Amino acid sequence: MSTKESPDTVPPAVIGRAGSYSKGVARRQEILDRAIEVFRERGADGTSLRRIATAIGVSHAALLHYFDSREQLLVAVYEHAESQRDTAAEFDDRSALDVLVKAAVINVEVPGMVELYTTLVASALAAEGTPSQQFFSTRFARLREDLTERLRREQSDGRVRSDVEPADLAALLIAASDGLQIQWLLEPSVELERTLESFAVLLAPPA
Repeated sequence: MSTKESPDTVPPAVIGRAGSYSKGVARRQEILDRAIEVFRERGADGTSLRRIATAIGVSHAALLHYFDSREQLLVAVYEHAESQRDTAAEFDDRSALDVLVKAAVINVEVPGMVELYTTLVASALAAEGTPSQQFFSTRFARLREDLTERLRREQSDGRVRSDVEPADLAALLIAASDGLQIQWLLEPSVELERTLESFAVLLAPPA
């Protein structure tokens, strides 16, 4: 999930190369759009650079013009899919819990996206300075900040208990969402939405 940026926030750097001219920028987006479809249709086995290049009708060399590695491409694919999802979902006015529930539900509705997410997070933990590590370190910091601010407002409005630091609540909610999605990967019968929504009871102010 991405977050709404403040006017002073520096936009995230483009993953890979953006393309020098409008045609190149459009071509890069076309590649990412098609790569999302390839991943959706074929899962992780269909996401090698060469297979994606074949599926979208470009040469392997053309794909390397924008992305240096399979990992860089997959990070860009995830970032692109997430940005499309967040724009469509209109998260701005939602509560912190609603944001996470909606994002998790959208994730599991797209075959392969939860698998891609967990694969990239594992890569981020494996070594420093990799595309995955750089992307997810920034992403988690931004997500914690966004949820913390939402929770702080909800505490001020009396909608969320105020005896726990909002930053701690934000970190716990992210951990619960990610952990439940991993459990869902292993056992699809896990009721992800209902389980996450039970946090409404835990977050409610004392009677």
